[in-house]
Amino acid sequence: MRVLLADDHAIVRQGVRELLEEGGHQVVAEAVDGQEAVRMARELSPELCILDLSMPRLNGLDAAHEIRQTAPAPKIILLTMYESRSYVLRALKAGAKGYVLKTQAAEDLLRAIVEVSRGHIYLSPGVAPLLVDAYLERVPGAVDPLTARERQMLQLIAEGNSTKQAARVLNISFKTAESHRNHIMRKLDIHEVAGLTRYAIHTGLVHLSDPVSGIAGAQSTQRGE
Repeated sequence: MRVLLADDHAIVRQGVRELLEEGGHQVVAEAVDGQEAVRMARELSPELCILDLSMPRLNGLDAAHEIRQTAPAPKIILLTMYESRSYVLRALKAGAKGYVLKTQAAEDLLRAIVEVSRGHIYLSPGVAPLLVDAYLERVPGAVDPLTARERQMLQLIAEGNSTKQAARVLNISFKTAESHRNHIMRKLDIHEVAGLTRYAIHTGLVHLSDPVSGIAGAQSTQRGE
């Protein structure tokens, strides 16, 4: 298959690329963040996108949702370290056909590609029971109070961007970005940037190694600069 690979860690991309090429697949492009992945998917029309869940600028879940809007829509596999029922359910809702844990053996990803290429859904053995539990408990899935655009805004805030910077990244007006930020704070009942950063880390929008930049930019973001 022609594959687009997106992960912000070069060493992970290198390892996955070697694995895919050994399996006979062609990696047509590599992206370092979610926004780049969306752009490359539209330009190159890959058959399969393998996305990290936690990436800068746009997380894998929202990137998957946007990529699924392209035509022809590629199949999507999320490759992640998050073993969470919430993420599995949200990934499937976003249109992903595979959810593979980075902690599994390399063969797990190759098996996922085979199953997804056949039109099936593939879940790593470590997360499959979580979906069964969700069904048995009639859990309606992870209820996210934020819209896709608000999640993108929250991620940018947590990564240390000011409102003006976030507006430029999202290609929206400052007034619209400020409105998104106010909606986020009201919905989450969190009214300071450090708290938003902690929430973003807890929900996996940013890496645990990212909060330094987010907190460092808190003062300027709070002023709306």
